[in-house]
Amino acid sequence: MGTFTRRGFVASAGMTALLAGGAMVGDARTIAAADNLDPYAGPTPYSYVDPELAQALMEFPTGSGVNAQNLAKLRAGDGNYSMSKAPELQPRQATVPGPGGAGASEVPVLIFDPKPGAQNRPATVYIHGGGYVVGRADTNLQLAQDIAQATQSMVVSVDYTLAPEAHFPKSLEQNYAALAWLHQNAGQFGVDPARIAICGDSAGGGHAAMLAIAARDRGEFEIAFQCLIYPMLDDRTGSTRRMPPTIGQFIWTEAENRFGWSSLLGMPAGSPTVPPGSVPARVENLSLLPPTFIGVGSIDLFCAEDIDYARRLILSGVQTEMFVVPGAYHGFDVVARDARASVEFRSVWQSALRRGLGL
Repeated sequence: MGTFTRRGFVASAGMTALLAGGAMVGDARTIAAADNLDPYAGPTPYSYVDPELAQALMEFPTGSGVNAQNLAKLRAGDGNYSMSKAPELQPRQATVPGPGGAGASEVPVLIFDPKPGAQNRPATVYIHGGGYVVGRADTNLQLAQDIAQATQSMVVSVDYTLAPEAHFPKSLEQNYAALAWLHQNAGQFGVDPARIAICGDSAGGGHAAMLAIAARDRGEFEIAFQCLIYPMLDDRTGSTRRMPPTIGQFIWTEAENRFGWSSLLGMPAGSPTVPPGSVPARVENLSLLPPTFIGVGSIDLFCAEDIDYARRLILSGVQTEMFVVPGAYHGFDVVARDARASVEFRSVWQSALRRGLGL
């Protein structure tokens, strides 16, 4: 069966996929026939998709997904799939001191501030998605804007260096540098350093989870809350741990997951050992992490690993909220932004984030 591209989702996560193959629009029978499947032979992967989400999915072109051969082409097509035009939600560019002290390269960030000059307010460090291998802060505006609008507070979006050009821990250290900078300059921005959250979607959720673990271990800067939106947490998914055919068929697949994780780690995904702190699901001690929200779709490739991570957080004494959206694939809330399930999902994670920030 053809795999649906990340055209809508990854555009918001840092690219517009330029893929071969025409768009296929129609009902599930049309799609099944186009994929050389017998529509009467039993359930197809579309049978498990929420009907409203399925309609948006069917309007996407097919393609080969993200891999080493097309990575450069996909990055060249980076662009915002959707974004707010509201003046108060437009970002400004800045840089923060990079990891490694004097002489280190600065880390680019975007700052969203709907209420400049406000005092005693929270803030959020946002880390964009893109499978660890695609995306930029400036082509990932919508979710950062959503956070700023929902919390009416400052958001710092980190333009970390992508894999495979940079292996772990370079991106972690850049994200940590942004967190450190926000803490160290909190007074300048009217930010309460006790109310700084982190948030990320997909690979950005994986980065956020890594950052929370590193911040706990180093004990320098407090994180009030982590909001993980269908986070990419386990390199073993799709390598040593295969998913059933009902899971991970759309947007982000097992093959793409192996490529993304292998690119970040600099070794094959699912290897017996990985660098400490690089794979959140492999970190044995999850105690003393910040209160957490995790949200994911039931047919997302990351569903099982996200549920298991939430379970382990709860057993470790971490206040954790887990929300699973029935019939939702990876990035569904971007592919079908106005669908009922997407609107509800945004409301749930935004409410959790507000509570975590004391709003």
